[in-house]
Amino acid sequence: MITGNLRVDGATLHYETRGGGPLLLLIPGGAGDAASYDGIADALADGRTVASYDPRGMSRSPLDDPDAAQDVARHADDAARLIDLLSPDAPADVVGCSSGAIVALHLLTARPDRVRRVVAHEPPVVEVLPDAAEHRALLARVQETFRRDGLMPAVMEFAAGLRRPGDEAPELPAELPPQAAARAQRTMANMPYFLGRIVPSFMAYTPDVDRLAALSGQLVLAGGVDSRGELPYRPAAFLAERFGTELVQFPGGHTGLSSHPAEFAAVLRKVLDLD
Repeated sequence: MITGNLRVDGATLHYETRGGGPLLLLIPGGAGDAASYDGIADALADGRTVASYDPRGMSRSPLDDPDAAQDVARHADDAARLIDLLSPDAPADVVGCSSGAIVALHLLTARPDRVRRVVAHEPPVVEVLPDAAEHRALLARVQETFRRDGLMPAVMEFAAGLRRPGDEAPELPAELPPQAAARAQRTMANMPYFLGRIVPSFMAYTPDVDRLAALSGQLVLAGGVDSRGELPYRPAAFLAERFGTELVQFPGGHTGLSSHPAEFAAVLRKVLDLD
């Protein structure tokens, strides 16, 4: 693995690359960073340059102004600049999960010339849903809980709002391997920034659905087989139905990337014609 830094407007991005060949850019979601893809990156690096990065404000990608407002367009521009750096002469394949999938959708609409194909796994673009008002109310409750009670109560309320009604919170392992523990520690350190500034901005984002429809030949919408009916799954299913395209099923749920890495990588290789 090779690491580097890219100076962008208002931030310095930490990125990591593996392998060699046409570029495959992996955009992390949630409070995760480049290491979110450690479980699958090597499996994808056969004949590809696989790159991931810490989004601005996360982990090793500091903001010039720690209080700067965040928006999807700026994050998508960061991804485009990484593509320009690492693949100046050819478009890249792009994979995004969760909030990273929102970034990937905007990247496709803004810079389709720099993208060969986008795989968007469960982008929570809740504004496309018929019941979007209910989800705005959820986000308002989460932000109020964050202000009133602090981080962990707000995290729990947010997570409960993403699950299907009646589902229980998943059990967490009692102990993590050292590398996973370090990743989890960074994720927790990122959580106030994610919940306080990424979630309100990103989940209020409305994609240009008509433009996405026109570009649907470059777009793969995906969901987890275990997350049908959960909030992050529903926008991908809604858009796939609207565009008349297949909703590709990946193993696991919203975090199948982490819970089923080998199987997730195998489906991704097939979708991206890597085999």
